[in-house]
Parts: sequence; C-alpha cells; structure tokens
Amino acid sequence: MALLSRGRRSSSEKRRDVDARMSVVEHLEDLRRALIIALAGWLVATVVAFVFAGTILHFLIQRAGLENKGVVFLHPAGGFTLELTVAFVVGLAVSAPITISQIWWFVSPGLHEHEKRLVLPLIGATSFFFLLGVAFALFSLPLFIRVLVGFAPADVHYLPAGDELIGFILLIGIAFGLVFELPVVLYTLGMLRIISSRWLYRHRAYWLIGMGLLANFMTPGADPITPLLVFAPLYVFWEATTLLLKLTGR
Repeated sequence: MALLSRGRRSSSEKRRDVDARMSVVEHLEDLRRALIIALAGWLVATVVAFVFAGTILHFLIQRAGLENKGVVFLHPAGGFTLELTVAFVVGLAVSAPITISQIWWFVSPGLHEHEKRLVLPLIGATSFFFLLGVAFALFSLPLFIRVLVGFAPADVHYLPAGDELIGFILLIGIAFGLVFELPVVLYTLGMLRIISSRWLYRHRAYWLIGMGLLANFMTPGADPITPLLVFAPLYVFWEATTLLLKLTGR
C-alpha cells in the first residue's frame, strides 16, 4: 500500500509539473503575442509618421520657438536620419495606447475577477494620462528651451542640432508621460488594497515634499515658476485620486 500511495503521489506530482509547465508555456505565448502586437503597432505608426515627418519636424521646431534659427545636421545623411528619428519618436508616442493595453492584458490573468473588470478602464486611463503628459511637455517646451538657453553667456549663441533637439523632446515627453501616470498608479494600488486614502492623507506632507523635489528635478532653471508647472498638476492628480479612493471606501 505504501508503494502504491507513493506511486499515486508521484503521478500527482508529475501531473502538477505538467500543468505548471503548460502554464509557463501559455504565459510565454501570451508575452510573445503582446510583444508582436505592440511592435506591429509601433511599426505601423512609425511608417505613417515617416510620411508626415517633414510636417511634424516643422511643428516641433515652431513649438520650440526656433523657427527663426531652424536646425542643422552635420553629415550628408543627417536630413534622412532626422526624419527617421522623428518618425520613430512619434510612432512610439502614438502607439503607446496599444503598448499599454498589451501590458494590462498580459498581467490581467493574475488578477481576481472583480479586479479584471477594471482592466479596460485602466487601459483608457493609462493611455490618456500618458498622452496628456506628452502634450503637457510640448506645451511647456518653449519655456524649457528659453530657460536653458538663457544660462548661456552673452557672447555664446545656441545653434540647434536636429538630432539633439529631437532627443531632448523625446526625453521630456516620455518623462512627463510617465510622471503623469501618478493617478493611475495610486488608484490601482488603492484598488488592490496595498495603500488606502487614510494612509495617503496621513503621509500627505511626505508626498508634497516628494512631488516638489520631482518637479524641481524635472524642470531646468532656478525660477519658481517652471517647477510649479509640473508640481501643480501632480498635486491636483494626487488630491483627486485620494478623494476618489476615499469615496469608493478604499
């Protein structure tokens, strides 16, 4: 009997091992599918953006307040690579909702049933706040350029290089897009009961200090106005999300 019971246990263990391997394979297949869809979305958006790269580049130069100076490139293929870079950057921003949706759908199997109902609204919220952050970065771009260039001595003049300008816009665009995800992160953690509105209110002072430091880190210059442009929406997001968690009993 002991031998038979041991045999049954080993069969059960083997079955669990097979199930575990199948689960891992299924997760890897889901990950591969998510990556393929995200990359395909980025590729399509990049191709479309490349068609309008010249118009987009002209808009970005105007938005940066450099229409009188223009931008330069330093090697023969610089014009082509500049438009290609613009297409990659714009494609990344435009396809962000597709990438975000694939991330959420990939992690959704690990959620409870009542949490899975939040996946679709969270996809919309994550995409909205990311694009809102990118739009806010473009809105603030003239101020950032003016403040940074203002640090140069009187006899030193700024000659904008196209690839460096696009790289700078990409950096602040992604940075603001990620920072503007604060309400989504807080709400998700609250719905998962990792944090609560009571905990957020109790530690409000620390959050204010942290958001103030983040705003100063992300914005150039020594003036108080530029960091305030970042701190104000972050504070509004924090207060609104905390109030929402309180109203929903979290």
